[in-house]
Amino acid sequence: MITVQNFINGQFEKSEKFIDSHNPATGEVWALIPDSGSQEVDDAVTAAEAAFPAWSALDYSDRARYLFKIADIIDERLEEFALAESKDQGKPVKLARTMDIPRASHNFRTFAQAWQHLVETANVVKEQGVINYSVRHPIGIAGLISPWNLPLYLLSFKIAPAIMAGNTVVCKPSEMTSVTAWMLCQVCQQAGLPQGVVNMVFGYGHTVGEAIVTHPQVRVISFTGSTGVGQHIARTAAPLMKKISLELGGKNAAVIFDDADLDKCVQGVVRSSFLNQGEICLCTSRIFVQEGIYEKFVEKYVEEAGKLKTGDPLNEENFLGAVNSKIHYDKVQSYVKLAETEGGTIVLGENTKSLELVEENKNGWFVPPTIITGLPDSSRCMQEEIFGPVVCVTSFTTEQQVIQRVNNTRYGLCASVWSENVGRIHRMGLKLEVGTVWANCWLKRCLDMPFGGCKDSGTGREGTRHSLEAFTEEKTVCVQIF
Repeated sequence: MITVQNFINGQFEKSEKFIDSHNPATGEVWALIPDSGSQEVDDAVTAAEAAFPAWSALDYSDRARYLFKIADIIDERLEEFALAESKDQGKPVKLARTMDIPRASHNFRTFAQAWQHLVETANVVKEQGVINYSVRHPIGIAGLISPWNLPLYLLSFKIAPAIMAGNTVVCKPSEMTSVTAWMLCQVCQQAGLPQGVVNMVFGYGHTVGEAIVTHPQVRVISFTGSTGVGQHIARTAAPLMKKISLELGGKNAAVIFDDADLDKCVQGVVRSSFLNQGEICLCTSRIFVQEGIYEKFVEKYVEEAGKLKTGDPLNEENFLGAVNSKIHYDKVQSYVKLAETEGGTIVLGENTKSLELVEENKNGWFVPPTIITGLPDSSRCMQEEIFGPVVCVTSFTTEQQVIQRVNNTRYGLCASVWSENVGRIHRMGLKLEVGTVWANCWLKRCLDMPFGGCKDSGTGREGTRHSLEAFTEEKTVCVQIF
């Protein structure tokens, strides 16, 4: 049994109360997480405030050296981190080893070099005899709240730019997946990061998260999670004039035209639908297929998805592990049942192929790839975020029709378009109301490009320059020179 501890001012602190953290693959408690509150947040803010002057005064290159050290240690502990993330979140250990953990160290390395992207401007106004220039400076204390689906990956995507920009941070990982965040604190300590630069307070959102958002000394909030919680944070932070960045939910679509490379398309959409049990904010949950190839696509899509194995995350042959929690399992299953009452047909799922689980995983929370056809766009399964391995497939006729239907949702995070027509791809890219459009691919990321959503999928943009700008403030200096 692992006992996680808060990390405040460079030291691990003992706790009196704990939250049970379950291994989703077995249903058993495998870690105890501190049940912290406002006092622990106050302590962390005090430590961050004390560390800020010296940390922000360091040269960018000096701060970068710490980030490089952190990345190196994560790489050295790759297997340990991968196993912990698999037990924490339910994902296949192979996925954690090849995607989540390497991406976490990549984030630290990328932002260690990204200070070069902070471009400042200047101009000379001769008639006034002055030169104006802009400079960026760190904001102060950043509150970072990260989700359970990609625990270390997304936490590192917040910590790295925040501290590289010269801020100190108070972090709250999800209470359901806190172990790798606690291990990251060990890494920070091992790397010699100055005390108080990174502080980690574990606990529930309504206690720890709320205390971070409302704390008067926390000047910037970065949150990744549900739209409902993001809206609450926006309402709470607005009167306090905090700078906020919100990366929220999605109802992402794949649009498949009749000139697409069908085999390539099927492989890509199977991956975009079911990677990490569909528990990635960018996963595809709606598929629109042009009428002429609809039947053929569904046949191939169901065939390929049916080959994916679901089960023990420690088994390298399994593509899907367990969904994150019993509550989430019940939510996902409720949408599958709802789809039938809404008139949908489950063409792949537990009703077509039963799960074969080893004894150790019989009490785990496993959902196989589930494909539903025949639902109208107005159905809840087509409109609401399920965040699991459940995908709805429907047909369309014209380009203009599918644009309207894809945009007919409150969300606007991402979409993928599959076509060999270059002009069509560009038209779709301009007209789809989402933050990112992939063409004939999915989840190809360049951290130099802006990332984020529109509508109810959030505000703000992430990426090397955009994240550094989010964690800094700009001011203008005007100097009389003539």
